[in-house]
Amino acid sequence: MQKISIGLAAIGSAILFALTAPPVLGATAPPADELQALRDDIAQLKKSYEQRIAALEARVAQAEAVARNAQTATSGSASNAPNGATSAAPTGAPASEAAFNPALSLVLAGTYTRLSQDPNRYTLNGFIPANSDVGPPRRTFGLGESELGIAANIDQILRGQFTLSVPANGSAQVEEAFIQTLGLDDGVTLKAGRFYSGIGYLNGQHSHVWDFADPPLAYSAFLGGQWKNDGIQAKWVAPTDLLLEVGGEIGAGGEFPSTDRNKNGSVVGALFAHVGGDAGDSGSWRVGLSVLGASPRDRGYDDVDSLGNGVSNSFSGRSRTWIADAVWKQDFLYGRKLTVQGEYFRRRETGTLTFDGSGANLAGGYAATQSGFYAQAVYQFLPRWRVGYRYDGLDSGQIRFGDTLNPADLPLLAAYRPKRNTVMVDYSASEFSRLRLQLARDESRRDLPDNQIWLQYIVSLGAHGAHRY
Repeated sequence: MQKISIGLAAIGSAILFALTAPPVLGATAPPADELQALRDDIAQLKKSYEQRIAALEARVAQAEAVARNAQTATSGSASNAPNGATSAAPTGAPASEAAFNPALSLVLAGTYTRLSQDPNRYTLNGFIPANSDVGPPRRTFGLGESELGIAANIDQILRGQFTLSVPANGSAQVEEAFIQTLGLDDGVTLKAGRFYSGIGYLNGQHSHVWDFADPPLAYSAFLGGQWKNDGIQAKWVAPTDLLLEVGGEIGAGGEFPSTDRNKNGSVVGALFAHVGGDAGDSGSWRVGLSVLGASPRDRGYDDVDSLGNGVSNSFSGRSRTWIADAVWKQDFLYGRKLTVQGEYFRRRETGTLTFDGSGANLAGGYAATQSGFYAQAVYQFLPRWRVGYRYDGLDSGQIRFGDTLNPADLPLLAAYRPKRNTVMVDYSASEFSRLRLQLARDESRRDLPDNQIWLQYIVSLGAHGAHRY
């Protein structure tokens, strides 16, 4: 308000000086009628600016009054709430209600796929399969995974986030539902509820952020697609110019590679550390190391025996998965960007494998050391266009079985090295929409290469927060 008044005074002073200043020596005075016309124009201009400034002052005063009323209503409802809880203002106070409205976001996705192999018979040879469906989607048109997200700061201490996921089969599930601390001292953050783990690089990102339409084979083989759990996470970011992030998690299990244990305390645990920083004016990098530990009990999967009969097997024991990840991002002139990333997985599992639990029920020792990786590069060659290539590779290793088990009755676990080559090109009309064409040759199944064509759309509606690095 004071700045507006000072500005109006300066304009008036300039106009007064222009009208009263003596003429410059040697200059010819304009005729009286032209001088009067000039004075009338200046007066009209002054009047117009005064009206506009008055209108702006009125709007500022109105906004300040609404803000004061909203604060008063909020304080009053909070003081009357039981146990000091905060509640929304009553009906009729739209400003107060708006103050409590969380950010809503909706991600819609859809695909068209043309596959040379039947996706209903998909297997990842050489590996105990995950409990979830990690293969390609059905042929022809279909929905991708849609997400409904709600997030907001609860108070000065906590924020909350809820994400409902609806996969292509239509069975809605809670993808994330957690509370997270705000502003704790010394860079410490606590999170509790259901959330994606901080292990690896891709794992903490929602699938619509990925550069390809499907997860890497290593994520399918070792994490069942993505690892999330119900539990607690503690993370510390060092107060240094160089990024140093260290965190740990404990949880209830249930998701592959773990199982439900029906016991008190934690069933799974994870540790992760990441280091990163800038490289010059236009480059940045991050590397990390993570470990996920679980103790599954009766983790079941289906196979066929040596006679071709279907059997149900299960594994009980210890599982440890190590992940090393790295990413490099480089900006170039004219909006061009390059991102190179990769992750290496190594899992060690030891315990007991039960063959045909509902029939022969033979149990024997099981020990496997398996590995896998992916490497990809995505280049943005125009502001809205990108092209990318990804290579996936897995190694089932040499699995050791107890004497009571016949490897011929466990054909899915026979030694194999699945691999896949994938290329994609996508177009983003804005930051809220993306169209993608993806071609892949998937050799996950022994002697049955699958040539795949994907068409995918991803759109985002509503408020959507910034994505992770």
